[in-house]
Order: sequence, then C-alpha cells, then structure tokens
Amino acid sequence: MNESTLSCDAVVVGAGFAGMAMLHRLRAMGLRARVIEVGDGVGGTWYWNRYPGARCDVESMEYSYQFDDDLQQEWEWTERYAAQPEILRYANHVADRFDLRRDITFETRVERATFDEVANRWQVETSAVGATGADLSLEAPYLILAVGCLSSTNTPAFDGLDSFEGKTYHTGAWPKEGVDFTGLRVGVIGTGSSAIQSIPVIAQQAADLTVFQRTANYTVPAYNGPIDPAFVAEIKADYAGFRAENSLQSGAFGARKGRNEASALSATEEERNAAYEARWAEGGFSFLRAFGDLSLNAESNETAARFVRRKIAEIVHDPATAELLTPKQTIGCKRLCVDTGYYETFNRPNVHLVDVSTDPIERLTPTGLRTGGVDHEFDAIVFATGFDAMTGSILKIDIRGRDGVTIRERWTEGPKTYLGLGVVGFPNLFTISGPGSPSVLTNMIVSIEQHVGWIGDCIEYLRANGHATIEATADAAEGWVDHVNHMAELTLFTSCNSWYLGANIPGKKRVFMPLLGYPPYVETCNAVAADGYRGFAIDRSPVGVSA
Repeated sequence: MNESTLSCDAVVVGAGFAGMAMLHRLRAMGLRARVIEVGDGVGGTWYWNRYPGARCDVESMEYSYQFDDDLQQEWEWTERYAAQPEILRYANHVADRFDLRRDITFETRVERATFDEVANRWQVETSAVGATGADLSLEAPYLILAVGCLSSTNTPAFDGLDSFEGKTYHTGAWPKEGVDFTGLRVGVIGTGSSAIQSIPVIAQQAADLTVFQRTANYTVPAYNGPIDPAFVAEIKADYAGFRAENSLQSGAFGARKGRNEASALSATEEERNAAYEARWAEGGFSFLRAFGDLSLNAESNETAARFVRRKIAEIVHDPATAELLTPKQTIGCKRLCVDTGYYETFNRPNVHLVDVSTDPIERLTPTGLRTGGVDHEFDAIVFATGFDAMTGSILKIDIRGRDGVTIRERWTEGPKTYLGLGVVGFPNLFTISGPGSPSVLTNMIVSIEQHVGWIGDCIEYLRANGHATIEATADAAEGWVDHVNHMAELTLFTSCNSWYLGANIPGKKRVFMPLLGYPPYVETCNAVAADGYRGFAIDRSPVGVSA
C-alpha cells in the first residue's frame, strides 16, 4: 500500500438499491466503507433506464426497503406500479435520509481489483469518467459487488453500426434529458420488456414507428393507476405482516394475489377460461398464479398460452400483425412482461411491425437499416436489445483472485458461485444477487436485503473471531451449480432460449443462472451460516497475516 491509497474496511461497487443497502448495513456495523459508482447519482437500474414508459413490474407497496420501519411509513407511492422517475426519487430520498452520498464516489469506474494474498486485502483501482470522478487506489479486506443483474447493456454487433447518420439510443442507457420523438421516423429493435413498455409511448410521439421483432413475447396488462389510499393504510397498519407473507412466496411478492395450487388440467375449459379472465382483469404477474402447475406441466401451460393468444387476436385488428405478435413458446419460460396498451398500439396507422426471425437485420445504413433486402429509413433508432444479464457487469471488471486468476477465467464454463454469494478462489469477495441466487426471479429488493443481511452477518462473524478470509470451496460451488440447474430442469424454464440462460449473448456459455424458489434458498443460507459457514473455507490466521 502506498501513501495515496485509501484504506477502508470494505469497497462496494455500485450505488443502486444493493449498494445503498450494503453501505447502510456496513455503517451500522461501525465499518468504514467506500462505494464506487459510475453514474453521477444513486439508483442503479433506475438511474440508467429512463426510457419512455419505464416502470416497475412489482407493485409499489412491495418494491421498497424494509430495513427501516420509519422509512416504510413515511414514503408515499402514487401509483400501483411506480414509474422510473418516482422510483429514482425514492432512491434519492433514501440516500438523503441516511446521508449515504458522503461515502459514495460518483462518476468513477472500477477498472481492476486484485486480491493480495500476503496482506489478505483487495487492491482496487478506479478511473474517473466524469467531472466529479476520481482516479483512486483503494485497499480493503472485503470487496462487495453490487453491480446489478440487468445493468450491462447489450447492443448486437450489426454491420454498419457506426454508419447510421441519425440518432441512436439504448433503452438501458437513456439520456438524462430525455428524447423528443415528435415528428420523427423511429425504428425500435427488440420486443422484450423495455420495448413493450416504451413502444406505446414512442408511438404517441413519432410520426412513424417501425418495430423489428425477432421473437414475439407474452405480455399481460398492468391496469396501472393511482394507488388506493385505503389499501396503503391497510398495509402500513401491519407492514411487518405483509412482508412476512410475501417472504413465503416463491418470488418473494404477491401473497395477497393468492395462488391456485390446483392443476389447470383438473378444471373444465370453462373453469380455466374464467380463472384466466379474472387474472387478466386483475393485471400483473398474478396471471401465472391462476393454476399451480403452469411452470411445471407443458399441457397445463399451453392452456394459459392459448388464452393469451386469443386475447392478442381480439385486440389487434389486422390478422397478419396479430399472428406475428403471437408467441409460440411456453408462457413464462421467458420473463412475462407487464404492459400498458402494448398490443393496442399496433392498431395505430403510424405503427408497423417487421419480422426479422426469418430475414435478420443485415446491416445499418447511413439512412436506417436493411432487412430482407429492404431498406428502412429512420431519423432515430432505439436498441431495446436487453442486457448481458447477471454476469456482464461483473466481467467488465478485471477481477483477479488467488494466483492471479481472473473471474472471467474462472467462469469459462459459465458462472459458478456458491449460493450466488461467493466464488471459488476469490476470498472475501461477495456478490449481491449473483448468478446462482433467486435474484431476477424474485422481488429484487427483497433478495437484495436478504443478501445484504447475510453478508453483514458473515463479516461480523469473521471479525469477531479474528478470521482473515472466507471463500467458497470448489465442491460446494459445483454442487450448488448442479442444484440450480436441477431445479430449473424440473420446470419449463429451460424449454426456450432466454437471457436466464445467457442465450441472448453470442458465445455466452449456457447455464441457467437464477435459482427458483426464494423461501428454501433463505433457509439454506441460514443453515449454512448456522453451521459455521458450511461450504466455505475460512482462513483462521490473524487478519493481515498469511497462513
């Protein structure tokens, strides 16, 4: 360590909801922590995803921190499903309320992190990416990655990408000042969640909008609106009970929507349609809770898929367009989307749909793009092409563990962790919502807080007992990856190519990354800790002294 190196107890990468919660916990433990954030503000995914129509698909009363009851009681949401600006205001409110910014270095990127095996400390190097950023050298015994599951944008390597003379945007890195598409010819590439949310809004502005679709996605209506004050009062009267009920759900949310555990095949067609109709009218993810085996039984799943396909045919006036918008795959094997007026948008005369599943986009041109030998001219192109999910932001950093091995080298066969928290050969490195944890298949804030709590308890244990390092063992990690994939294979999640498997990134090793089932996961984490951190190797030599 040289004189210019900043020494602290923990370095946290990322100032989204995970990084902020981790900072608050570390402070409560009396530790000195420094958070490094590439943006110029807090909020993580809600800082970057400012695209038109960006909105959470988990209901507002469930999508918030629960570590401070006063915070829960004082914050007031305005809508059933909060929009990005309101969620970002909430993130800033939390940062203000707990004075978090004084320990966050903004507009700064972590370039590399190297574990010093003699000192048992992480050496972290950063670079400034903005006026308030800093080129820092930091060292700390603990490195915590709070980089987010959906924060590394994916732009396909189209030929001629730089030749287009108009404006280009990615939904995951939207300009802070916003974009006015009034009177413009706009192309949107992709029909995933960000496209499904943004297309109806862009269509209202643009003179002409063309959507390029490779795979049709299922989406159900949100029926968003102002939040009912009586409902809010009821929840706040017993917020702890509300949270406890949700923590027992597979996705850690939605307890009040109820789940019908019966098989779809045990009902008559009339009963099934009535159940689906009721869930459709209710809006949101509860649609897939109409029956208990929709993610387990292909025949049952097909009954739900047929219902949504019929809805599309009813909503979209042009039969050819409706057919293109109709998904053929299992419903739910890709993340179900929640929308406001998506299918209805294709009834507008200024909206067009182009199928690129059989005639892929050939190249971008100075005036637009070419597909199927046809040139399309645009003033602006929006890439709604998603993310390098769950691993992209981790692998962007040059992280080196024991013997100088990089995390990219460690993960050549796909991401391998133990509990989604620890990586073999990387002592005192923790990943919040890492691959192998429930993460994106849950209410993210609930999963984040569970990880933050576990990591905090672990560090307290190590410090209280004078232990230098903790790291996942190879056997535990291999067993955990097998478990995660086994759980997925019991379901229909592996029946289609999705970003859960990394299938949207060319060359990415196919491994099912999130774990199904929040409650049993929490039980496992608690049991591992109670058993002296079973599956982790602990160096019991004094801190700062190599074994």
